[in-house]
Amino acid sequence: MLEQNQYTEDNIRSLDWKEHIRMRPGMYIGKLGDGSSPDDGIYILLKEVLDNSIDEFVMGTGKTIEVTVRDKTVTVRDYGRGIPLGKVVDVVSKMNTGGKYDSRAFKKSVGLNGVGTKAVNALSTYFRVESVRNNQQKAAEFSAGELTLEEDIIETTKRKGTKVSFIADDTIFKNYKYRNEYIVMMLKNYCYLNTGLTIIYNGEKYQSEEGLKDLLSENINEDDRIYPIIHLKDEDIEIAMTHSKTQYSEEYYSFVNGQNTTQGGTHLAAFREALVRTIKEFYNKNFEAADIRKSIVSAISVKVEEPVFESQTKTKLGSTDMGPNLPTVRTFVNDFIKTKLDNFLHRNPETADALLKKILQAERERKELSGIRKLARDRAKKASLHNKKLRDCRVHLTDAKNPRSLESTLFITEGDSASGSITKSRDVNTQAVFSLRGKPLNSYGMSKKIVYENEEFNLLQAALNIEEEMENLRYNNIVIATDADVDGMHIRLLLITFFLQFFPELIKERHLYILQTPLFRVRNKKETIYCYSEEERKAAIEKLKGKPEITRFKGLGEISPDEFKHFIGQDIRLDPVMLDSATSIQNMLEFYMGKNTPDRQDFIINNLKVELDVVD
Repeated sequence: MLEQNQYTEDNIRSLDWKEHIRMRPGMYIGKLGDGSSPDDGIYILLKEVLDNSIDEFVMGTGKTIEVTVRDKTVTVRDYGRGIPLGKVVDVVSKMNTGGKYDSRAFKKSVGLNGVGTKAVNALSTYFRVESVRNNQQKAAEFSAGELTLEEDIIETTKRKGTKVSFIADDTIFKNYKYRNEYIVMMLKNYCYLNTGLTIIYNGEKYQSEEGLKDLLSENINEDDRIYPIIHLKDEDIEIAMTHSKTQYSEEYYSFVNGQNTTQGGTHLAAFREALVRTIKEFYNKNFEAADIRKSIVSAISVKVEEPVFESQTKTKLGSTDMGPNLPTVRTFVNDFIKTKLDNFLHRNPETADALLKKILQAERERKELSGIRKLARDRAKKASLHNKKLRDCRVHLTDAKNPRSLESTLFITEGDSASGSITKSRDVNTQAVFSLRGKPLNSYGMSKKIVYENEEFNLLQAALNIEEEMENLRYNNIVIATDADVDGMHIRLLLITFFLQFFPELIKERHLYILQTPLFRVRNKKETIYCYSEEERKAAIEKLKGKPEITRFKGLGEISPDEFKHFIGQDIRLDPVMLDSATSIQNMLEFYMGKNTPDRQDFIINNLKVELDVVD
């Protein structure tokens, strides 16, 4: 035993750059995932390449970027200055190598650490980079970071710029596929933040004329705005904001140097603080901060010199200063809001009146709910102690400063057997389970009061920790795990209605998913295949030949914990719940969950598909 635990020189080894990235990819790109979530690794790879092209645009060259995704091959072509030909291999394969260390050239760049494209290179089975400068071209190809081809410099008539193509390694990113919705969302954000930029994605053209105002117009319908969007700009800062008629919580889109900081940071905290202070001073009223910010939908973008982020994926700004010898982020944002917003409200009395009415309404609702909230909190505490509806995960115990890990997941299940199977087979470090009792209420048209009075809703809200602010959300992924039968579908619908009615930001910010579980198990003595559709079942029967044993799963409770490990582990299949930006939440809920029974019946009849479940 002693010999096995010896610690000698033989135990020490040095990894080269590509080995380290491939062994610890999470350090460089956050979570891996399979493409079902917008922060999955395959989108981070695309973003890392795009950031370099965006920086070229910011520097004044290359107004068009072309992006194509064909199956699993991603290509990004810009028309910037092109990588210096003698350094084409180095900038994608040598750590701490890049032009952005020269702060004179890239003063407010996103990718300052020289890691981005190296990570893409190391995590791709195929990686090709081409650079064109002064009618000359240099290209190189790699596999898993290893140089496989280095072409000589040749004469060319191509336009200057850089072209990168890659195929993400499917031994690292299991069963992955790109979702157009997430790529389009990313590309639109780049356009909002860089007016004058054109991005062509698979032939579709994206551009923006009014920046963050366009972003808000895309994400909140005109008939849901309390007042027209307020749009304020200055050097290094841009703000757009309005308040929603139907939304309860706060919703923010935040950016630093073109990077979507989904977890906020010092700039967003400064904006929220400055907004409250300015509103109080303008109306000369000591309003509660929560009443001012309730139902706000806003976007903020700042440009910071040499930004410091809290991770390589740059989802949260940690910088306290705008740059060397510059004011703090807090002072900069506060001075801007204090001057620009105050002036805007004085010049637009109709907007000022509408905002005041919204704040007073929020104040009344808060006071009406205060007593109910206290009782609800007490019930939630007692229930968590005695009912054990929530089986939490360890990540919340080990990372108190950042409780919402990118990997953290809450499964919402129905019934004791299903929740028991998931609980026994889950990863206790990152996966938690919340057990429903029976069907939830149809909450459409109800006030927020019902969330506190209904035990299931109250405990679910408490488990998610979203009563006060969406920033406090404890789980990055919320997964509805119900049976694939009529009752299970109904429960899914009722839960989605609950989130749309009271917490639509959870869906807009891509936190809500549906767990896909297999309908069939097809097996013989040598192999077992789990099938998620009738087509997969037929293919499995064909593959296994003979007369394999076929089991039809009717509910999650029928799947043993040992089997469940396959379905919520690396091979998990999640369908994101997504909203079309043109869809009115109120109109949709009214049609599907309201009392317009004849209209809904006609819709069901006209769209009915009869499927026969035939097992060979």
